[in-house]
Amino acid sequence: MQSVSIDIISDIACPWCAIGFARLELAMQQLQEEMTFNVQWHAFELNPDPEGDGEPILQALSRKYGRSADEMERIQSQMQQIAEQLGLNFSALQQRHTRNTFDAHRLVKWAAEWGKQTEMKKALFEAYFGFDAVISDIDVLVGCADSIGLDAHLARQLLVSSQYAQQVRDDEARWHELDITSVPAFIINQQYLISGAQEPEVLVKSLREQVNRIQYADI
Repeated sequence: MQSVSIDIISDIACPWCAIGFARLELAMQQLQEEMTFNVQWHAFELNPDPEGDGEPILQALSRKYGRSADEMERIQSQMQQIAEQLGLNFSALQQRHTRNTFDAHRLVKWAAEWGKQTEMKKALFEAYFGFDAVISDIDVLVGCADSIGLDAHLARQLLVSSQYAQQVRDDEARWHELDITSVPAFIINQQYLISGAQEPEVLVKSLREQVNRIQYADI
């Protein structure tokens, strides 16, 4: 069985990142008899300015893309339907507010120490897209950590410190240097890039192609 590493560059505030991972999970399920997977999450901030925290999302998207609020609402509604078909809670997609995610990324780094990086990421996705939780707020982040069985006291200690701050900044700088300008981005075996929230069948094909390249190179 072939071992495959997948580095995922994403932001907690990116709905396509949540959708993209849900699709990747379906692809990995289809390939579980052929491959084993090592998933690592990496930081990317759509809203790196803490001062931009709290703006209604439709208003923010309308200004960013130069489209009307009604048009952005239709686009978000379509995205919501896609997410619901994948079993994701996107109930607050259109009611949410822009959030800075730097501390949330620090929490994901910390969760990796406990083998719960993916669980942490998924808990943050649901808090934000499902409930419009203020994922820049320490109490909310501690609650997310507690919800997946991590020590709430340790999580709070982490968040009031500067621990993992430099690691998150270094992570973000690395991907910018490699011209990763949009997310989600999936890097397979540290050499093959898959951009965007691709459908499961596309991911299955891409993963098989990458494994075949490795096996061919070993001959």
